[in-house]
Amino acid sequence: MNTIIVTAAVIEDRGSVLISQRKKDANQGLKWEFPGGKLEDGESPEECIIREVKEELNIDIEVDRILKAVSHRYNERFILLLAYLCRHVGGVPKTLDCKSFSWVPVSELMKYDLAEADIPIAIYLQEVLGNGYRS
Repeated sequence: MNTIIVTAAVIEDRGSVLISQRKKDANQGLKWEFPGGKLEDGESPEECIIREVKEELNIDIEVDRILKAVSHRYNERFILLLAYLCRHVGGVPKTLDCKSFSWVPVSELMKYDLAEADIPIAIYLQEVLGNGYRS
């Protein structure tokens, strides 16, 4: 079974983080997630996050550091999800390649129907960084 490397951006702004909702017809349709996507050949994880967030939400981000790596199996697919702390540096979010988005306080992340691989990231943010999240 091949491992698919996927990136996720934990974008902080004024104490909240940005999550996006997958389109209904997508794999894991209507689940909420930290925006990001599959790593392409020749691309660094940081380049991947910047590209994916621009394609999905039309905003510019700056990558700070890796926060957490999560391995997860979705049926016949095995993914390695690399979550990076990022800063929103430009643009107003738009739903280009997602159904919706929301700026959510860290303490409220688990109220959303998160994709399974994103749950450990949300728990990490709540437990390690606390409800008063600051980058």
